[in-house]
Amino acid sequence: MGVAEWFSGFCTGLRIDQVKRASIGGRTGRIAGQLNHDFRGLDSKTANRFYVGSYGRSTAIPSVSDVDLLYELPAALYAKYDAYASNGQSALLSAVRESLRKTYSTSAIAGDGQVVVINFDDGIRFEVLPAFLNQGGGYTFADSNGGGAWRTCKPKQEMEAFATRNGSCNGNLVELARMVRAWRDYNSVPMSGMLIDTLAYQFIVGWTYRDKSYLYYDYMTRDFFNYLAGQDSAKTYWLAPGSGSYVYRQGPFEYKARQAELRALEAIAHQGANQDWSAKQKYREIYGTSFPS
Repeated sequence: MGVAEWFSGFCTGLRIDQVKRASIGGRTGRIAGQLNHDFRGLDSKTANRFYVGSYGRSTAIPSVSDVDLLYELPAALYAKYDAYASNGQSALLSAVRESLRKTYSTSAIAGDGQVVVINFDDGIRFEVLPAFLNQGGGYTFADSNGGGAWRTCKPKQEMEAFATRNGSCNGNLVELARMVRAWRDYNSVPMSGMLIDTLAYQFIVGWTYRDKSYLYYDYMTRDFFNYLAGQDSAKTYWLAPGSGSYVYRQGPFEYKARQAELRALEAIAHQGANQDWSAKQKYREIYGTSFPS
């Protein structure tokens, strides 16, 4: 086995299996079915909802604990809650929360300022964002913090930009984003999934081997972590692809990225000396025990 087989096996292991997907899909159907029934008088488990966040961008890995789901509310409800004398946003989130309690009466359901959160016993957490479609294709959602306000987001534009670039790079963008999540989890790096995806998106467009195969993933590891380590440590936010929304830093990541780059350089040197076992141990130091031994 060579580099291509190592990374192919690693990336295959970073895909969420059908059992977990079926569980997430079943819960999503119950959530959407209840909201459609209560807010639209509609019998459907699939209409008016879509995944956002890492699960929506297909960059989540098996350790994922948060599933982000947007539910599109009827436009007429906006006027109702906007007319409240104070914090109609909180009232809207409360209405959604009470609806979901009809389906998940024993699960922990709470508001979290902008979303309704359902915590399941197996550690999966659904964050449901009730939102209204805008004329420009974005969404308006409720923020109950600080007395209440309406905010906007463009999740479909973000996902479309990410998917388009992934397609132009032979699928390597999604694979890279998943690999970096494995590094983050194994090394306790303070980075959100959106920041990982944003920086991977920015990196790969200029990467020489962006349209190549797993055979070049040793170089992708080396070059991406060099890129990550070279970020301005004083920078506090980056712009999300497709929407230009601010994606904030959660903490320092540059030092650990530099350590990963150095391990990749050592691995590549071992490969050149036909020391495959030693090379794989260096990749395991970067990505953890999910990398083939």
